[in-house]
Amino acid sequence: MYDARHGTDLPGHKVRGEGDEPGQDATVNRAHAGLGATFELFLTAYGRDSIDGSGLPMDATVHYDEDYNNAFWNGEQMVFGDGDGEIFLDFTVSVDIIGHELAHGVTQYTANLDYFGQSGALNESVSDVFGALIKQYTLGQTADEADWLIGAGLLAPRVTGTALRSMKEPGTAYDDDVLGKDPQPATMDDYVRTGRDNGGVHINSGIPNHAFYLAATTLGGHAWERAGQVWYDVLTGGELEQDAQFTDFATLTLKAARARYGEGEELQAVTKAWERVGVRTL
Repeated sequence: MYDARHGTDLPGHKVRGEGDEPGQDATVNRAHAGLGATFELFLTAYGRDSIDGSGLPMDATVHYDEDYNNAFWNGEQMVFGDGDGEIFLDFTVSVDIIGHELAHGVTQYTANLDYFGQSGALNESVSDVFGALIKQYTLGQTADEADWLIGAGLLAPRVTGTALRSMKEPGTAYDDDVLGKDPQPATMDDYVRTGRDNGGVHINSGIPNHAFYLAATTLGGHAWERAGQVWYDVLTGGELEQDAQFTDFATLTLKAARARYGEGEELQAVTKAWERVGVRTL
């Protein structure tokens, strides 16, 4: 764990090592716990050793820049801003946000999905899926018990909203004078064609997000087990092209479900989930 002390030089000053006791800085402690939770889920559920599958050291820098409204994986490490207190709070407060950004690293080392259009929306959606699973794993929640919100607790008190995104009901996470209304569609009927946001990567990710929610809640139990296993198999299976479209990803989830579970309820749940969001499979 490193502290940028509100500068932008990375990684910054080392403030906590692996095995060290928690210190006085709650942000450092939350980030450390979030990295640990992410490592544990991937290792325990999927047998993956860190981000690259080969024990990559997990480093993070907190207190990046002044009032910085973001957290990101820069290809080598995690970086967390403190938020401006007006729109966003400290970006370490939501363990699913930590998991989301680290999952971008997993995607980088596996399918390496292009960050534009539908492949970019899949990149974002995969991060939301594993971010949600890390939160649910940490809290010991079943699919039915989970809130399926991404970034709950991150919006400042004056913002009208509950989270950054909702996998259960895309488009309902916020409706605010400053932020505007959550633009995410839940189905292909409302797919957004835009040149902004790298072709709508944070917008249209609502569609595959909703498909995962539907599959996971149909199956019940712990979402990281069956539904999550299918998504992980697709991400790491070597068949997902960098420029994959929704149809490509959906088709591979059916193949993965069939390969791991046969013709049972897992395959049915995944098939119906994509049908309900309007993504066809080949």
